[in-house]
Amino acid sequence: MNTPTKINTIVDAGLCIGCGLCEALASRVSMQTTASGSLRPSPMDGFTEAEESLLCSVCPGIHITPAIANSGDTDPVWGQHLQMHYAWATDSQTRYIGATGGVLTALGQYLIKSGQVKFVYHVKADDQQPLHSHACMSESSAQVLDGAGSRYAPVAPLTGLQTALDRNQPFAVIAKPCDLSAIENLAAKDARIKQLIRFRLTMVCGGQSTAKKARDVLNKAGIKESTVTLYRHRGHGNPGPTRIETDDERSLEISYQDLWQDEAGWQLESRCKLCPDALGECADVAAADVWPGGSPTGEDAGFNGVVVRTEAGRELINKATNAGYLTQGEPITTDQFNDFQPHQVKKKQTLKWRYLGLERAGLPTINAPLSRLDTLAEQLPVEQRSAETTGTMKRFGSAGDDS
Repeated sequence: MNTPTKINTIVDAGLCIGCGLCEALASRVSMQTTASGSLRPSPMDGFTEAEESLLCSVCPGIHITPAIANSGDTDPVWGQHLQMHYAWATDSQTRYIGATGGVLTALGQYLIKSGQVKFVYHVKADDQQPLHSHACMSESSAQVLDGAGSRYAPVAPLTGLQTALDRNQPFAVIAKPCDLSAIENLAAKDARIKQLIRFRLTMVCGGQSTAKKARDVLNKAGIKESTVTLYRHRGHGNPGPTRIETDDERSLEISYQDLWQDEAGWQLESRCKLCPDALGECADVAAADVWPGGSPTGEDAGFNGVVVRTEAGRELINKATNAGYLTQGEPITTDQFNDFQPHQVKKKQTLKWRYLGLERAGLPTINAPLSRLDTLAEQLPVEQRSAETTGTMKRFGSAGDDS
């Protein structure tokens, strides 16, 4: 593996996720929005040698290390798991407001109410800049609910991680799988992580769109970003519409199907197209959309598919259910999950061949030794393998990070 020793090498190769760990570990550096709508550390020469060495050793852009529970079943696509089933928030408001079925929100609420954690570290919409999001520490059920709903936009969840750890209180984290990978990597360097982060919760992630996606929506509608008072990507139903409100009392709603039916317009971060763990193998519990065929056909009451990966996660799910915060449904098989998430299956089958393209282009590759990529690569039709390698060489080798 070609392991970078400089953060700018990771950024220039298009492998930066914008997680915010650079800002958390190097106070002179902050996450800034680029012209193309991504978050990147700035200035690139703001790191000390020691900071850069640490960051390059834990950066989730190039290092993915699942937390191994040493129990349960292991599936080539879905990894290690103890149980899989439908679930949803029992409280109707939480279920309605939260993305899909509100499972992650309900678990965060339960953890605070039960006293198992002092706060939940997660992200929410920025009140002053509604297209943007920021990390927050919620200490009540109401605050957790205030951050419910998916945010399909750049956010640097880990900017406040050091602040959270410095509180020296037990807490839970709700974040994207790649953010949890960063935390898992850093745990080898900072003993407080294992001590204080009691639960890690995540969503099965379809990728992070750049800010350009939301700005394109505004431009098409003739709405200036400066007038926006609400930009809700999802929630208030399943899947729920994207809703925009302005300071002159205009409003616009776009259905999930209309907004996302054209995959070419998703405006995903480059690194997301190379992600070996969008399914949350560093989490105790991962929550997924469960639409047959991978796309919704309309609105429903809200149902999550839950992948329980650790004993801590299983105990949490059961206790939250017994306390009335969560309702558990029927079991789900890995074959069913493959049908619910076909994009994830197809992407995982391509990754070995895409990584070969990075290598042939002389770029850093992604260290994901426990992701079963060799097995999955053999499932990709032979005639498609070369195209994946060549396409990656062209995309990343010629353009690098386009932000």
